[in-house]
Amino acid sequence: MKKSLYTLAGLAMMLSSCESMDMTPTSQGNSESWYSTDIELDMAVSEFYILGYWNTPLEGSEQWTDNFTYRQQNRNPGSNGTVLDGTMNGQQWEVYSLWQQNYKLIARANTLLANYHKAAGNVPADKLNRYAGEAYFSRACKYAELVCYFGDVPYIYGTETISEAEQKGRRNKSEIIADVYRDFDYAIEYLPVSYGTAAVHFTKGAALAMKARFALYFGDYEIAASAAKECMDLNVYSLEPDYGKLFLQSTKENPEKIFVIPRSLANDVILDQWYVNNGLPRCAGGYGSDNPSWDLLAAYLCTDGLPIDESDLFDPRNPFKNRDPRCTMTIVEFGTEHCGFEYNPRPDVTTVMNYNTGASTSNQDNRAVNQYASYNGLVWKKGIDSSWTENGKKVERDYMIMRYADVLLMYAEAKIELGEIDESVTDAINTVRARAYGVDRAATTAYPAVKLGSQDEMRKAVRIERRMELANEGLRYMDLIRWNLAEKALNGYNYINLQPTDLLNNVVKKDLWFWGMTPQIDEDGLADFSALYNAGIVALGAKRVFPARQYLWPIPTHDIELCPNLKNNPGY
Repeated sequence: MKKSLYTLAGLAMMLSSCESMDMTPTSQGNSESWYSTDIELDMAVSEFYILGYWNTPLEGSEQWTDNFTYRQQNRNPGSNGTVLDGTMNGQQWEVYSLWQQNYKLIARANTLLANYHKAAGNVPADKLNRYAGEAYFSRACKYAELVCYFGDVPYIYGTETISEAEQKGRRNKSEIIADVYRDFDYAIEYLPVSYGTAAVHFTKGAALAMKARFALYFGDYEIAASAAKECMDLNVYSLEPDYGKLFLQSTKENPEKIFVIPRSLANDVILDQWYVNNGLPRCAGGYGSDNPSWDLLAAYLCTDGLPIDESDLFDPRNPFKNRDPRCTMTIVEFGTEHCGFEYNPRPDVTTVMNYNTGASTSNQDNRAVNQYASYNGLVWKKGIDSSWTENGKKVERDYMIMRYADVLLMYAEAKIELGEIDESVTDAINTVRARAYGVDRAATTAYPAVKLGSQDEMRKAVRIERRMELANEGLRYMDLIRWNLAEKALNGYNYINLQPTDLLNNVVKKDLWFWGMTPQIDEDGLADFSALYNAGIVALGAKRVFPARQYLWPIPTHDIELCPNLKNNPGY
């Protein structure tokens, strides 16, 4: 994916105009003469893989959930970002960016589908079908995403003039969903299982998996179960044995990765520096500002398979002990090495080991030493290691959109919602869980295997499995939306530690570090820290506000002003 290809293809895609002037230059790329060779089609299709079409703004969507807290929000509790402060409107960047980027890619896909036939005779039919499959895949994903966030949206099937587009109203989402499934089916038919090289292209497995994801979001459980099962039956994907390794920038090709957009140091396609600095702890030269929430830490089961308020194994003073292994693979355990330094936010630990030098150093991840250290004491470990401090903090970690563990859990969830609960359901969940423990699924005495139960019991099991397995992968927000739990989970507070002096006097000296008592976990797996707050041993951070209207986002204001038939969603 070279920049030059993007630029040339972008010029080609932009050459369609609103008015036909019957002028078709033959000496340069344009929509009349383009798309006639496989080279031109390759260049056009390469545009589908631009990272910005797939990760903006959704890569940061974890911050819109109860899995996440941000230092700046906790310093200014009246401001909890844009999605969780209850004031969403059509002028916000998140709204406009999601809308704009999706329609841009849809336009590119439509243009290719309207023109790729020009290469017939010059390009083999199977290769032409592959190009079409890539366009169908892109269009299906982007319309599905628009429906998930906005509901009814304008549907543009081909190439249109600006005046035609301005008159578009919002098409009923049920009709769009039918077209999304049709596009996915074309992609499934036309895309190969594998390209046989390291080249990044959409595959049949990616189309099946993404069809399953959106069918699950739409509540079409039979379609979701069928598509997930077809993906599983391709027998080309498997779980990476080491859960922690999967997310590192050093892990490239891997049989668990189904749909990724790679980053590349060589092409200067890298993780945003703001994201890198916020993820790195302060001792390692970062800000330590993007943090896992206490809600997430409390959500991991104990090694007996029970939630923390039901297990005799849980110790609130040592919250990482006896927990599902993904807990310490996702959140840095206190007193362990991370990015070359010992990580220990305990306020009376003022020096820590620098493993790079073998000597002690000032503990910048302690708020008693550095007031801007993590306010809740937690930092992310998943996907972050010492390599983030190298190459001028340039990180080429893949943007992972779909992996095989998600397919297994989607299959299990769809079957549970259909009431078709059998061993294939527990096998899917337990395959994922056993991997976390580093054992085979059949070794049921070595991990807390999920057993067959009622629909309610199985639903609860697969939902907590998704939260433990997929934390900080940008999926929690839409899970809460489709489970109708967003209002419950996203109205409340982020809880944080007291100020350093009070923390020392009221928590550490009274032997109440890290938590003075066990948080309670409700029937939906959500934590309640109110007893700790009432006891004066934790503080309130940013308040989360999620009104019911935000189950659907507002339509961008600019587009409503341009398009008289484009009405907004209720409440905006």
